[in-house]
Amino acid sequence: MERVVNYGVIGCGMMGQEHLRNIALLPGARVAAIFEPDRYMADAAKAIAPNAKLVGSIAELLAISEVDCLLVVSPNHLHVPQFEEIAATRPLPLLIEKPLYTDPAHAARIDELAASYPAPVWVAMEYRYMPPIQTLISEVEAATGGPTMLTIREHRFPFLPKVGDWNRFNRYTGGTLVEKCCHFFDLMRFILKSEPVRIVASAGQDVNHLDEKYAGETPDIWDGAYVIVEFASGARAMLELCMYAEGSKYQEEISVVGPAGKIEAFVPGPGRFWPTHLGAPPVPQVVVSPRHPKGPQVVEIPVDPTILDAGDHNGSTFYQHARFLELVRSGGEAEVSLRDGAQAVAMGHAAQDAARGGGAVVLGVPGVVSDTRVSQESAMG
Repeated sequence: MERVVNYGVIGCGMMGQEHLRNIALLPGARVAAIFEPDRYMADAAKAIAPNAKLVGSIAELLAISEVDCLLVVSPNHLHVPQFEEIAATRPLPLLIEKPLYTDPAHAARIDELAASYPAPVWVAMEYRYMPPIQTLISEVEAATGGPTMLTIREHRFPFLPKVGDWNRFNRYTGGTLVEKCCHFFDLMRFILKSEPVRIVASAGQDVNHLDEKYAGETPDIWDGAYVIVEFASGARAMLELCMYAEGSKYQEEISVVGPAGKIEAFVPGPGRFWPTHLGAPPVPQVVVSPRHPKGPQVVEIPVDPTILDAGDHNGSTFYQHARFLELVRSGGEAEVSLRDGAQAVAMGHAAQDAARGGGAVVLGVPGVVSDTRVSQESAMG
């Protein structure tokens, strides 16, 4: 029988509670301690993990000897200082939510942590673990003959309300192309197996949150964007984001094309948002379209309903935790490394710089994390 792995969880808002529900589904895993300073969120977390101990600080959580690993699901701007506190106090195996950091100036602090942290650190890029996207990733070489073009479209609902309304402002989120889209930049790197060299973008706040005020301040988060990324391999990728398109059949649509053909993944949004009068929500699909002989091949990729109901990410949180637990039990390296998390954030910041400046952003020579700092060209070309 496998030993029980005890989690210490930092932050239990909406996403933190999704993590709790998924940990509860995994044999041999339990939440031993929770630090959540908001009383209402703490009460909700306790209802999901009734045997967990609620503590008043990260230091108190780290002092609990039975804790085997840590999960950080706090607001984005707290990730780096909390990571540093953990590193200085008790550096256990760590699963830390995206984005890894929000301020470009914090990249050097992540470099230092990456060089000195003695335990595995896994950055929570859940989209890698959505079953239809997993299938696309596993079949992409055979289906395309080597990808040259990748397109990601996310048409979804607006940002949901969160504790303290922190996700309404760039200074706390890192900006929409960091907070939301680091997932997609991670997928681009992972699928294309190459590093970005140039980014062009157009983005803005067109519809959402314009009539909201928080302490007299209007939110400044963007709700739509086009981003084009050129990679060192010569491949190109594009992101199309719209956060006022929740009426869509599928929330994410990913297509990858190469000389042999095309492969696509279609992922529905959270089932709880699907209109009941339309019947059952759509089932995820993967479509392979070879050039020779022509003829699309459609495969449905259903997800276990129990796993699907535990969160809003097509079962990916469960599958991610299953892999992380194996790492905690057996050792090895994280599948989504600190470098992966940092590169995805750097791409997000570069895209935001490109959209604000109206030019292109050239990224540094691919290498270690610190090489992803960006400089902006005065014009496209």
